[in-house]
Amino acid sequence: MHIVSAKRNFELRYALGQMIPAQIEKEILIEAPIHIVWRIVTEPDQIKQWFCPDAELDSRTGGAGRMAFEHGYTYFLEVVAVEPPSRFAYRWLREEALKARPENSTLVEFTLQAEAGNTRLRVVESGFEKVDWTDEAKVKYIEENSSGWLYYLGRLRDYARRANTAASR
Repeated sequence: MHIVSAKRNFELRYALGQMIPAQIEKEILIEAPIHIVWRIVTEPDQIKQWFCPDAELDSRTGGAGRMAFEHGYTYFLEVVAVEPPSRFAYRWLREEALKARPENSTLVEFTLQAEAGNTRLRVVESGFEKVDWTDEAKVKYIEENSSGWLYYLGRLRDYARRANTAASR
């Protein structure tokens, strides 16, 4: 299975000689049932296996969390939607002391759909048109996170395949 970019959002801005998309959208088909992928996306011990080495998360609407990555960034989260097993969303930002708002954070939304025993996972990171960042900061962030989501979704796919094999034994 290949990771594919979902349809492009055509609401774009032009800055620094580049188009700034309103969101990052990635989609992948994972060879594991939806209940396994749901756990992998929402439970801190599972998140640590594919996304970041240090994760704390209260996976309830309004819950808080923290994800620290090996490259040095730490994100602070506020969960905004929990609809098992099909939708999980949070706002994240790099400033711990701030409350996540559309002006200072982006929204990360995972949508899961069962598909013939597998799971189609779509991740959308949005809100770039609302954050109070310079266009240069937006371009850099979008470039980093666009390639980052491809990388981490590949890790999630591989981990889910192993977790599904172990669960079926």
